[in-house]
Amino acid sequence: MSDAIERPAADPDAWATACAEDLAAEKARRRTVHGPPPGSASEELRRFVDAVADKVSSFQSPLLGMAAQGAVQQFINQAKSAVEPVIDRNPDLFDHLAAAGNELLAAYRSAVEGDERRWTQGPSEAPDISLKKPDEKANDPSDPRDEGPTPGTHIDLD
Repeated sequence: MSDAIERPAADPDAWATACAEDLAAEKARRRTVHGPPPGSASEELRRFVDAVADKVSSFQSPLLGMAAQGAVQQFINQAKSAVEPVIDRNPDLFDHLAAAGNELLAAYRSAVEGDERRWTQGPSEAPDISLKKPDEKANDPSDPRDEGPTPGTHIDLD
């Protein structure tokens, strides 16, 4: 009988395990470099409401009396109590609304891009189909082409 060394059975999911470990390490590296990834739209809305509430309640003005500050705090609490149940009941709604908003913005950008390009390029090179004679066109003060190039106006959509 031979003294064969028994090898452990090969892990059938070794590749998947290695990929999962690499992915976890990459996510950890990105979190340390870029911070935590943004949450869902509902979590972001909740954080936004909390940030606004904290900012409003931090305005301590001597001009406002204690009653006014109490009224502001009561308003903040009422607003939060109205928003929280909506967020809790419909967390996916806000993800869909955020996606729809991004799609609307993309559609608007594509619609305006062509016009913006046309506005910034100056007068078009469309053929002149007027009934004026060539010598009349040169002296016509109403011809917009005689005004010279006009500066384009950049529309920033971001």
